[in-house]
Parts: sequence; structure tokens; C-alpha cells
Amino acid sequence: MAERSVAPTAPELVLETEGGTTVMSPSRDYHVGRDPLSDIVLQDTRVSWHHAVLHVEYDHWTIEDENSTNGTYADGRRVHEWDVHAGSVIRFGNPADGPRAVLLNRDPPVSRIHVSLPGATSTFRQPTSVHSLARTVRIGRAADNDLVLDDLTVSRRHAELVTSPDGTHEIVDLGSHNGTFLNGVPVTRAEVSPGDIVGIGHAAFCLVDDELQEYLDTGEISLDAQDLTVTVDRGRKTLLDGVSFPVGEKCLLAVVGPSGAGKSTLLGALTGLSPANHGTVLYDGRDLYHDYAELRRRIGLVPQDDILHTQLTVRAALGYAAELRFAQDATPSERRARVTEVMRELGLQERGDQRIHSLSGGQRKRVSVALELLTKPSLLFLDEPTSGLDPGMDRSVMHTLRGLADDGRTVIVVTHSVLSLDVCDRLLVLAPGGRIAYYGPPEDALPFFGYDQWPEAFEAFENDRERDWAGAYAASPLHDRYDAPAQPPLPAAAAAGSGPDAVAVPPLKSQSWGAQLRTLVRRYATVLAADRTFLAIMIALPFVMGAMARALAGSRLTAETAMNALLILCIGGVLIGAANAVRELVKERGIYRRERAVGLSRSAYLMSKVVVLGTVTVLQAIVLTLVALVGVDLNAPGGEGVLMPPLLEITLAVALLSFTAMMLGLLVSALVRKEEVTMPLLVLLAIIQVVFCGALLKVGELPVAAQLAWLVPSRWALGAMAGTIGLARIVPGTIAADPRFEHSAAVWLTNMGMLVVLSVLFGLLVAWLLRRHEPAVMRK
Repeated sequence: MAERSVAPTAPELVLETEGGTTVMSPSRDYHVGRDPLSDIVLQDTRVSWHHAVLHVEYDHWTIEDENSTNGTYADGRRVHEWDVHAGSVIRFGNPADGPRAVLLNRDPPVSRIHVSLPGATSTFRQPTSVHSLARTVRIGRAADNDLVLDDLTVSRRHAELVTSPDGTHEIVDLGSHNGTFLNGVPVTRAEVSPGDIVGIGHAAFCLVDDELQEYLDTGEISLDAQDLTVTVDRGRKTLLDGVSFPVGEKCLLAVVGPSGAGKSTLLGALTGLSPANHGTVLYDGRDLYHDYAELRRRIGLVPQDDILHTQLTVRAALGYAAELRFAQDATPSERRARVTEVMRELGLQERGDQRIHSLSGGQRKRVSVALELLTKPSLLFLDEPTSGLDPGMDRSVMHTLRGLADDGRTVIVVTHSVLSLDVCDRLLVLAPGGRIAYYGPPEDALPFFGYDQWPEAFEAFENDRERDWAGAYAASPLHDRYDAPAQPPLPAAAAAGSGPDAVAVPPLKSQSWGAQLRTLVRRYATVLAADRTFLAIMIALPFVMGAMARALAGSRLTAETAMNALLILCIGGVLIGAANAVRELVKERGIYRRERAVGLSRSAYLMSKVVVLGTVTVLQAIVLTLVALVGVDLNAPGGEGVLMPPLLEITLAVALLSFTAMMLGLLVSALVRKEEVTMPLLVLLAIIQVVFCGALLKVGELPVAAQLAWLVPSRWALGAMAGTIGLARIVPGTIAADPRFEHSAAVWLTNMGMLVVLSVLFGLLVAWLLRRHEPAVMRK
């Protein structure tokens, strides 16, 4: 399939089969067979895997049989090599009823739109259906639309194509949840010209001769990586170096290579989450980077770490994911039906009511895959899906992926395991430096490298760094046979839109902000309720800390007991809030990254944590305060607080302190990279609160400590509580004579106001840090 060395003068021809239409350029060869990576794929058992090839002999086309079992027939006779032309009829496997192909002259070329030539892609080879144009054509999921799309990512009333009296056309989005796209860019209202592509869910529409042609993405798509290059450190280090390869329809591709060869970098470039600095990824002929806003919902990604809340049951986890990813107006019964369908496809029916943490490693990986299959992606990527599994589970997972590809998807798996490469259609081996050392059938890889076992080959990669692995492959016949692009390179006009600078803005969210928040709150509350250890600690902690404060307070706050009682309340409030939140973001980082990539709102995610944890934290703080002080004589001036009853004021101060400490805990959780470091940091936070609260030191008179104390929540909470009871009156002396402890409305309100300010400040910092952990393409 390499380009020919002599400039051909043969005409372009169109090859029509039952599977669609292929425009054949004289600059390359076209392979016919059952191999999913063939240029013309014929799914008939009489057709050989590699059956025949069409190529140009300078000024004319020739078909050559590749020693097929049942033969190739041109113009009624069996041939080995035969000249063909427009009007020739070719049969494969049987002269009477074998799969039929007809050669036709190509019509005058149609102008290309800026994304690609629709006719050159699998998706646009043949319309799924053709519709006549009315004044208004309404498109959506509901049965009363003019065009009904059976797709849960499509809204019930999604969009309208309006034809004006002057003959112009306009696409109007009807407030859909997943957006309407024109040439890959989300629009609310835009003029549509002939040749433009209108994308809605998995369907695309194109105006041709006063007709609306519909093309449905059924999953059988190709992927082309063209000259992908990724550099870091301002170009000083190259992670991927000119990587190009094709992936055909229904293909299972494995990507292997030594550590540091660029496998994860390639995965980021192919999925569009971390676009390459240079090069193009073609999704069935369409520029993925340019059309990412539309196409990203057709791409599934299963990261190495499970993107699951393991406390949930399988059915519940899939149900919440369906709520977040499907159109907001999808009914519960529609979502449940799709969840059941996916569970059946992956053999999870009997595990539906089992908690995910109790599943085996292989079963958990299936649940992760099921999560991605909910939206029926055409491309499925998996990063190390067999990591940590025993050989039996390894093979089971790979056979599952084989079945997914056979069902009509393109599956790409990055792996360190070489145990089950035989189930793959193609193997890509990356050498150190991010270059292709091999691309082709898995069974030919070791003979190509000259080794008997994979460990020997990987050892050679590490030890023989000076060897030009990529150059040897580029010069081999295997490169010419297997590395030709499934789609022709984009023309200059189209390629101008390629690369990371052309990435479209993210599309509309699949749900409104409020709907996402409600779903996230319910899911998070369910996750916390299912964690019995966490529940036990949450219930016990305020009672234990409250009992300690009660023991110190006695029956009346006096000079001996008041300061210690208030200090324990401060420590308890801080521990309650910070302990609740300090692990919650870092442990869900993989889940957040994936859900953010498919439309999750950053602020809705953060607010769900604030709502659920905030409610729990405030309730704990109330229990802490009541256990500590109910029935205790607070010894406030005249028995009155500053603005309200003393016990109520102290309860509000402890509750707001706990809430602010919770926000500080979220900040720590967003800042750290590993969950293991959160507990030591929690201890450090508690110590800082004790030192800088003002109960042990006159913080206001220390030059540096006075400024640092402004950022310490316990400083302001202790001031509010001390002001309520008039601590300076109860405990005469230098420590209690702090201006922040004054029994006045202005001081009390300032202390409480500063806790609110710190909560907001910590929240803004958490949102900024969440952005830092998102996929590169989402940082907008």
C-alpha cells in the first residue's frame, strides 16, 4: 500500500460494493479481503483474509488475485491478474453470487469542507438514510420528531433545520443537553451550506441536492495517526517522534514497549485529551483535534486505575454514570434499560447488586469498561487493563476486548503484558524515544526483531539504545504493507486546521449545572453511607471530643476551666472538618479526570463535596458543642451573648470553624498527589491551629505569627467564642487580653466574617487546583 514511484496517469475510479463506496486514487494500492484493515472489507466466508489487490499499471487499473482460496472473477472469468476499467464487474469467491464490486467513473470532484472529504471516510461512504427537506425538520429522540434518533445522548427535542423562503438553511439548537455541532464546532444557531456536516449525537447530516443525507456512526470506524510528535521542556525533550499508523474498522490494536517509550503520551494524543504538538489524528477521516467537541463522546477511555466508587454496587455505579452522561431528559426506565444491556454484554448480570470492592480484579475492570460502553463509543482505549491480574484474568480481559472489537468497535489497548497478544489484529511496538519499532500482525513481531521471546526483545531495547529500531522498520517490507494510512492525508487546506491550536471549545454539558449537582450529591451521599468505617468515625468523633471538653468545663466556666474548654472545642472543630475532607479529592482524582473529560462541571463537582461534607460537618459540630456545653454555666456577662444566647453563638462559631476546616481539608486534598500523605498533614494542621489560635501565645504581639494567624481558622473561632463569654473578664491576664476576645458585636461579627472569607478563599484555591489536575484539553 505504499505510494508508487512513477507518477500514474490512470483515472480515479469509484468502487461500489454492498458495504459502501470507495474513491480509488491512482497513487496507491487497494487491498480487498476479510481482514478488517483491508481497504475494501468483504464480510463473506468465501472471501479470503487477503483476497486481492487493485493497483495501477501506469495508465490503467489492474486487479491481482493474492492466491485466494475461492478465486477472483472479472467480467465473468476467473483471473489472476486482469486489467479493469469503469464498467468492470468483479466477483469475489464465486462467479455467480459472490460479493460484487462495480467500477465507475468518478464524478467531478466535490469541494472539500475544512474538516475532511465526507466521501473518503467510512462514516460517509453511504448514507444511512436520505430525507426530503421540509420548511422545518425537527430532530430528536422523541417519536413525534421529523427525524427520530434512537440515542440517549440526544435530547427529546434536540434541533431544527429551518429552510428559508430564499432557499438558505439554518440549524437551530433547541436547548439540547449535549449540543448541536456544525463542522465539529458547537452552535446554537448557524447557517448550513451544502457539504457542511451537522453533528447530533452519533449521527451526522449533510445537505446534498435539496436532500438531507443522514450518516449514522455505528462504530465501524477507522483511526489514523499521522506524524504525531510530542515535545516537552520547550522542545528539548521528545516523547513521541513522528508516529504514524492506521487502525482499521473492528480492529483490536495492542501498544507495547519498554518503560518511557511514550505509550501513555501516545494514548493522550490519540484520545485528544493531551493533543500532540504536531501531527493529526483522523477519526474516520475527520480531524479529531478540530472536531473534538463533537467526537469526544464517541471515544471511551478506561484508565489504568479503576474509575469507580468501590463502595457502590455495580448497578448503582452504572446508574449514576448514566445520569451524568445521558441527556437530562432521558427517563429512568431508558437509563435502566441501557445499564442492563451493557451489563448483559459484559456478563455482569449476576454481579449487579454486588459492591464493586468485593469483585475480583478482572470483574472490576469489566465494570470500568461497562462505564464507558454506556454511551456506545466507536473508539475504546484502555490503559494497562491487565495490570496486577493473574495470567488467567489477563487472558479473560483480552478476550473480552476481542469480543468488543468483533461487535463493531475499534479497540486500542496499551499494555505491558505480552501473554495474549495473539488475540489482537495488530501490534504497535514503541522503541525508546517514542518512535515506531514495529507495526503489523502480532505473530510477525518477534521474527522481525530476531528473538524467540519478548523478554529478550525488551532487554535489547534497554541495552541497545544506539540501534536505529525505527529506521530498520521503516526500511522493511512490513512498513509498506501495514503502515499505509487507512485515510489519505488531509489536503493543505484541511490540515491547516490541525494540531492542538485547532481544538474546539468544550461542548455544552450533558446536564444542567443543577441536575449534575443533584446527581453528584445523591451519589456522594450514597458512597459515604456505604462506608461503615467512615460512618462510625464520623459519629464517634464529636461525642468523644465533646466529652473531653465537658470534663474540662465542669459545671461552670471559670478562670481554671474556660480557656481549656474553648481550646478543646477549637481542636475538635478543626479535626472534625479537616478529617472529613482531607482524603476526598485525592482518592477520586482518576474518577474526576475521566468525568471531567466527558462533560462534568468542575464547580458542580466541588459544590457536591461542599454540600454533603458541609452538612455532615455542621451536624457533627453541633453535636460536639451540645455534648460539651449543655447544662454548663457559660458565665457570660449578664448571662447574655453579644447578639444571641451564649450557647447559640458558641455553637455557630464551632460550626463555622468546622466548615472552614473542611474547606482547608479539601485544599490539602487537591494539593497532594498521594492519599498516603494526607494523615501526616492532618496532624500538622491540628498543631498549627493549637499554636496560632491565641490560647497559648499572645499571637498579636509576635511579628510573623500575627500575620500567619490571619490564615488560621481557629484564631477567629476562638476569638468569637471568647468574646461571647467575655473571656478577659473570666481569665484576667495577658493571654486573655487579646483585642480579638473583646465582648462586642463588631469584634464578634469580624471574627465570624473572617471564617466566611477563609472558606471562600479556600474554595477558590481548590477550584484552581482541580483545574490543574484536569486533562489538558479541558483547561479553559
